[in-house]
Amino acid sequence: IFGGPMSANDKDEFIRREIEWIGVALKEKTPFLGICLGAQMLALHLGAKVRFDPEERGEMGYYPLQTTPEGRRLGAFPDHVYQWHREGCDLAAGALHLATSDGAFPNQAFAYGPAAVGVQFHPEITFAQVHRWTGSHNTRLQIKGARQRHEHIAGHIAHGLKVQAWLGQFLERWTEAELPLE
Repeated sequence: IFGGPMSANDKDEFIRREIEWIGVALKEKTPFLGICLGAQMLALHLGAKVRFDPEERGEMGYYPLQTTPEGRRLGAFPDHVYQWHREGCDLAAGALHLATSDGAFPNQAFAYGPAAVGVQFHPEITFAQVHRWTGSHNTRLQIKGARQRHEHIAGHIAHGLKVQAWLGQFLERWTEAELPLE
């Protein structure tokens, strides 16, 4: 499940059905990847809370990321990742905390069970998407904590290829069940 402008807390029927569907993937122990909103939906399905930052901060742009000791078992995460969100999630009971940050939302990546992974950041982002998101969503760039448009572009030039390389390696290892998630 990818990201989107909606909230995992929205009461729309399609949001509720999608959160319920996550239980099917967990029960079948099939690979499940939640990106941003998808990670928040996974956390909500597992009983964790999804919420706005109490200081009304957001994360839009490239931000530093640290791999946790549990995450190191899976290999190091990228040192900077692209963010585009105003909500974050708590860590659900039984989840492994894989990556963190010093920013508004410290739960940046987690695993649950043998095959589910949630990442708060956007490893799939392309240079064209960075331009599109920052060009057509200028109001998001006014949120406390958001990077300026030129910082998004410079960040992608500096970190985008490393994140894409990490994503390719991670997906290959994860879908081939080489990663010890439990």
